[in-house]
Amino acid sequence: MAVTNPDAPRKIILDCDPGHDDAVALLLAHGNPRIDLLAVTTVVGNQTLEKVTANALAVGTIAGITGVPFAAGCARPLVRTIENAPDIHGDSGMDGPLQPEPAIELDRRHAVDLIIETIMSHEPGEITLVPTGGLTNIALAARKEPRIVERVREVVLMGGGCHVGNWSAVAEFNIKIDPEAAHIVFNESWPVVMVGLDLTHQALATDEVIERIEAVGTAPARFVRELMDFFKAAYKDAQGFDAPPVHDPCAVAYVIDPTVVSTVKVPVDIELSGALTLGMTVADFRAPAPADCNTSVAMELDHERFWDLVIQALHNIGEVQLPTAQNAGAR
Repeated sequence: MAVTNPDAPRKIILDCDPGHDDAVALLLAHGNPRIDLLAVTTVVGNQTLEKVTANALAVGTIAGITGVPFAAGCARPLVRTIENAPDIHGDSGMDGPLQPEPAIELDRRHAVDLIIETIMSHEPGEITLVPTGGLTNIALAARKEPRIVERVREVVLMGGGCHVGNWSAVAEFNIKIDPEAAHIVFNESWPVVMVGLDLTHQALATDEVIERIEAVGTAPARFVRELMDFFKAAYKDAQGFDAPPVHDPCAVAYVIDPTVVSTVKVPVDIELSGALTLGMTVADFRAPAPADCNTSVAMELDHERFWDLVIQALHNIGEVQLPTAQNAGAR
């Protein structure tokens, strides 16, 4: 696929389920000049569709995002029952900080239609899909309008893991909550970069990182600090981390600067029937990847440069005048 002007900002659609780390991913995408954020779509995942959509609108308001459509998508997985993660993200899906009343109006289109219309209205090779939640919206878009597959530059997703799981012993949350959707996405012909737990467990919000964020001194930076306070306690209780791994912005960071993340080309498929392995992203390292392999996996993160990107994005966003706040945990 011919890529138009490789030096231009990367046009992306961020498909998310905010979520503390999705919020940071959205702030990074908005605050970095190498990203042209075309649309934000939401999908059931960390919490119900209603809650994660409200969270996305709140984060967009906190970031001062204007002129970007926000659309709600699928309220349940393709086949399975809904699984959420309140032990990590709280009852609201983004517990901790006070949230402003959203100043962004939700687009009336379904997220799947917005994704399709946006891709089809641009030249082939222009748009990168960045899903940071379950893959339901992306899978349905590919099925509803198959022509988008050959037009998408690449799919850079947060999900999976070659050697580690978190929602089961071998499966990561975003993949396991809708493995059928993941199977569709991984088996299409578009390039897929899997930014999974092998990589994101290196993106720790250490005390030093939190101090750097706090030093930015703006309302969006304070919001991130408060997100991390809740996230740190939740991850310590649920999974024993001393510092929380901030998964989703790693996918955005890869799009901004692929040298921040090292990747390996390897065939990946999704386990759909194993009693103990449902949702496992099975990466086959037995031999060099064949020439037609369309999947790569992220393995090593430049921790300092990654957090430099996040903190610079907060500086770039600057101070934002926020509407009246509300308590996220009370919604």
